Amino acid sequence: MPLIFERVAQAKAGTNPKVICRMKSGWAVMGDVQFLPGYSLLLPDPVVPSLNDLGPAARAQFLADMALIGDALLEITKARRINYEILGNSEPELHAHIFPRFESEPEEKRRMPAWFYDWKNAPQFSPDEHAELQQKLRDAIMKRMG
Repeated sequence: MPLIFERVAQAKAGTNPKVICRMKSGWAVMGDVQFLPGYSLLLPDPVVPSLNDLGPAARAQFLADMALIGDALLEITKARRINYEILGNSEPELHAHIFPRFESEPEEKRRMPAWFYDWKNAPQFSPDEHAELQQKLRDAIMKRMG
């Protein structure tokens, strides 16, 4: 099963420890690595190949949910800005990467895409270590969803 389908199936089954919360367009989840604390993704439910495969209302909802996660991240992490990326080259199903970016990042990294970090040696998401951050993010998202 492709990764995005697998992660969404796990979220629906309640077996994905990275789930932050269910949103109107899909699932907010913590990133596999946390070199930028709060790095999150939005996974669509149902899974589709790309943003262009969504109808106008579903597309608008996905993008609004993506920005809502960014707003929550700004609040709880005090990030300088949020980077949003929808790629799909390696995992060919729609998913959005949401990266908080910080003044405290090394100068040479701060000005580059997050992909220039060492992902192989980055701190992995830990349900224990990241529980407080995950809960704060959940609370901030839920507050915004009403």
